[in-house]
Amino acid sequence: MHPRRRALLEIHLCVVLWGFTAILGKLITLPALQLVWWRMLLVSVALAMFPRVWRALRGMTPRELAAFAGIGALVALHWIAFYASVKLANASVAATTMALAPAVTALIEPAITGARFERHNLLLGILVIPGVALVVGGIPGDMHLGFWIGVLSAALAAGFNALNKRCLGAHDALAVTGVELGAGFLLVTLIALAGLPFLSPPGQNFVLPSVHDGAWLLVLALMCTLVPYAVALGTLRHLSAFTTQLAINLEPIYAIAVAVLFLGEARDLDALFYVGVAIVIAAVFGHGWLQKRLTDERPSV
Repeated sequence: MHPRRRALLEIHLCVVLWGFTAILGKLITLPALQLVWWRMLLVSVALAMFPRVWRALRGMTPRELAAFAGIGALVALHWIAFYASVKLANASVAATTMALAPAVTALIEPAITGARFERHNLLLGILVIPGVALVVGGIPGDMHLGFWIGVLSAALAAGFNALNKRCLGAHDALAVTGVELGAGFLLVTLIALAGLPFLSPPGQNFVLPSVHDGAWLLVLALMCTLVPYAVALGTLRHLSAFTTQLAINLEPIYAIAVAVLFLGEARDLDALFYVGVAIVIAAVFGHGWLQKRLTDERPSV
């Protein structure tokens, strides 16, 4: 098989696996905080088994380690908010909010990375507003809090993605992931020790998962976090960043489809929800197409 065609298949497999993260969040009965704590612990332990990670860590300065640790804190907060959205609403709603991340990224990336601000990025942010309004109108009232926490999750995802783009440089991506998730694990541990009642039931700051939850946590940490991340890195040797991002934008579609098919969530959502999802996703893909067209037309220097 041609390397590029194989890379396309691999990146779509990664996106499908990422699409299951919301579903697994619904299947795992642990509260959001404990779910994230176990996910980060398992992935961090797995990464610590790679000698390559330890070699790369020795080449980082204290300032770089601190920067990646800070980004890891944002990752932890993003995951807590994402799984809180799943628990308070459902997997379809949480996945839909993640479709807002590209719009937020387009607006904040120039300030974080120094990239030139493009007016069509502002247009993207405006176009998703009607979609968001329809999504909110298409879900029951008791899911609204979960939706807005999901929006916060998308904003946090946009923030750490832009910061990673600024800070990653030539550093080994697996080592950076180890630092970020290790730091995120420590932050989640501190939050759990604080015993905040709205994040964790009293007396359940640290919970040993059941066999059922433990099995799904292993799938989440290894098959839906570590494996797709490593495979996605390899696909970048054969695919452009635009092609990769376009594929990743399919994640909410896969997640919603799986949630509707296997969790029966269609009964909780009306037609307005799906119209709103279509508007948000169309805006994201339209932005990608316009970005590529403007890049192709821009004269090279």
